[in-house]
Amino acid sequence: MNSSGSRRWAAVGRAVLVALCALASVLNAASVDRDRFLLPAGVAALVCAAALLVPRLRRTAAPVVVTAATAWWGWPMMPLMLLVLFDLAVDNRVRAALGCAVGALVANLLGIRATSLWSAQSYISVLLLQPLAVATGLWLGNRRRLVKALSADVEHLRVEARLREEAAQAAERSRIAAEMHDVLAHRLSLIALHTGVLATRSDTLPTPVAERLALLRTASVEALTDLRDVLGALHDPRSTATGQSLVPALREVRELVDEARSAGQAVELTCDGLPGQAPTTHRLAVYRIVQEALTNARKHAAGAPVTIRIDYRPPTTLVEVTNAPGEPGAVTLDSGYGLVGLRERVTALGGHLSAGPAGAGAWRLAARIPHPGDTAQNGSPT
Repeated sequence: MNSSGSRRWAAVGRAVLVALCALASVLNAASVDRDRFLLPAGVAALVCAAALLVPRLRRTAAPVVVTAATAWWGWPMMPLMLLVLFDLAVDNRVRAALGCAVGALVANLLGIRATSLWSAQSYISVLLLQPLAVATGLWLGNRRRLVKALSADVEHLRVEARLREEAAQAAERSRIAAEMHDVLAHRLSLIALHTGVLATRSDTLPTPVAERLALLRTASVEALTDLRDVLGALHDPRSTATGQSLVPALREVRELVDEARSAGQAVELTCDGLPGQAPTTHRLAVYRIVQEALTNARKHAAGAPVTIRIDYRPPTTLVEVTNAPGEPGAVTLDSGYGLVGLRERVTALGGHLSAGPAGAGAWRLAARIPHPGDTAQNGSPT
């Protein structure tokens, strides 16, 4: 049921409750003296019921009207008075509820009526039902506020998790762009360099070849300039300020494994094929996947041996990292937003990444990235 339907049924239920309380007030008055109290008590009950049903009057006018009617008519109006005390307690207006109760009792004491609140038959309403109405209202009001606060916390956590995931994806995209900037800038620089060297010997080359060499050099220099303008902001500001030359961002996985071993981590690496058989984007992705897996193993499975298997050979680049259970007390868990970035990277390359338990407490991170032109379907990593 949606929120509008819930509010509609709540309004219907309240209307029925108010009607029953008004009917009880009229019947109470009739039980004392039908000819004397029935009509005035009925009019008073209708006025109180109308005030209790109108949303704008419930918080202000209804407590005053019902308190005045109860002070004048006494215990026949007690059902409506209990409803007012309940409403005030639900809204956490305990002082107002106590003021209404005390005001009705004191004002009713000044008049001597057959329906006085101070008669023996009304003691149970004064001493038991009123405190019970206030206590019930406080419990329900506190429960509603608690549920509302918990719902707000859940919504806040959901929004925070979504923002963190988007931030992780954006960071990974920026990292990919920065890496490709380094790689492409390096290769364009090589093209510009070699065409420049050949252009210096243009007098020994045929005229059409010399012209095309000059055109190629000009195009490569312009492309390099455009690339720096578009993606240069992604570089480390310190390297840009110091004027360091662009170098390829490629690092081999073996270097990463050697660093992990020197830090005391037990790592076994199996590599099929040569890195050069895979596109540069695949090699960057493999490096990041292995780096994230080794970091997770150190954090969540300290002391556990790690097995890495990489296959650069076409038609698919495969990488699989598995770590055994850690030392007693260590827990192997998903690192969270690091894997979100990796999945964004692998998906952008048309591949598939999976992470999860591998049985016997082990943890497995694997990816399958098809080479350009591969027509095979992207299945689960093997």
